[in-house]
Amino acid sequence: MPTQFSIVVFAVIAAFVLFQLYNVLGKKVGRQPEEDAKAPLPAGPAPEAPRPSPLDSAALSAAAGLKARDPSFDPARFLDGARQAYETIVRGYAQGDREALKPLLTPAVMVSFESGMTAREGRGETEQVEFVHPPRADLETAVAEGDRAVAKVRFLAELRNTLVKGETETVDERRTAEHWTFERSLNASDPNWVLARVEPASA
Repeated sequence: MPTQFSIVVFAVIAAFVLFQLYNVLGKKVGRQPEEDAKAPLPAGPAPEAPRPSPLDSAALSAAAGLKARDPSFDPARFLDGARQAYETIVRGYAQGDREALKPLLTPAVMVSFESGMTAREGRGETEQVEFVHPPRADLETAVAEGDRAVAKVRFLAELRNTLVKGETETVDERRTAEHWTFERSLNASDPNWVLARVEPASA
């Protein structure tokens, strides 16, 4: 799953996938980097925030519904793949890399992404996204819906976005919180997933 997170499933999620670039890269949440720059620095190095194990009780509970139908579902491996897919998709959208995006998205999401990328290109803009820190991924739900496996992941990330238009370059840093819903067919031999929906999440 880690690098080829890519099955195209047949169901199309309609209304929720018609989001713009700002939704893809996330709305600002919590304290922003420019606010932190004004705050006094603590004495000594700041401890790194603990990251919950993907195998903690919350993740296992979230995965119980899907594991009842698919005992081979491994939430730890899934989250590793989801995190890599998240980074690949965000970077691919910013760079307009359609070839990288297409196998990772449902057709409806790809249409939405295509619309946003085409509009950006029409404005003569180029974009680059960097992750300031590795994104955090928490499994919220993983269930079977008919012949589909559906898993919702909450991502927290800090992004540095560079937008270039002509000779003007704008750099913006933001923290984001989003729910990404992935799905795959339970009846297919290929175990990989695709992105079916993106929604804002609370910080």
